Amino acid sequence: MRVPFLSMFMKSPFEGLQEHAEKVKECAWTFQQAMECHISDRCKRFEELREEIIKLESEADAIKRRIRGHMPKGTMMPVNIFLIFSYLKEQDSVLDAVEDALDWISYRSEPGITDALKNDFLKLVNAVINPIDELSVMVIEARSYFKNYSEKQRVIVKDIVRNLRKHEHEADQIEDIIKRKAFHMETDPVTVFHMIRLAEIIGSIADHAQNVGDVMRAMLSK
Repeated sequence: MRVPFLSMFMKSPFEGLQEHAEKVKECAWTFQQAMECHISDRCKRFEELREEIIKLESEADAIKRRIRGHMPKGTMMPVNIFLIFSYLKEQDSVLDAVEDALDWISYRSEPGITDALKNDFLKLVNAVINPIDELSVMVIEARSYFKNYSEKQRVIVKDIVRNLRKHEHEADQIEDIIKRKAFHMETDPVTVFHMIRLAEIIGSIADHAQNVGDVMRAMLSK
């Protein structure tokens, strides 16, 4: 017989994971604004938005440290502590990829994103934002599941995991389109490399979001 997860803690680690997920979501919204700003060529707030990302990432790190520092010891859990740490690591990697993308742009902010790729980059950004929006929802639903082990709740969480995979596949397809177009651009090699690497970094945001879903699926199977 499974013992309700939250009854075994004075405070559930899923509370911290949910708080961290909300910070990741907030960071994603700012990232979307920063990318739209950079792509538009008319926006002057890119550095301001990048600094906001750095601030949010620091706040998320504080939440991460708190989760790790307050994990109960010597308590039997239906969810392995290693899986909780793995989940947190992948969720935090979403933030790292967001920050890496904006840092990469800052290394060569001029001449910006070529006109031939602007729409594709906007599509890619939207594709990686969608799974991030679902991360916080997934934690909330999983938290409910581990309270009562309702099969209906479990199905809801698994559906979200499947959606994360679909989003990642969509992002991969757009990333491939950008790479193919970049290799056929009549421009200098540095610009080609910069565009391709930027697409890869942005695409990795969806990769890490899918990894979060995979760890959640492993939690559900325990």
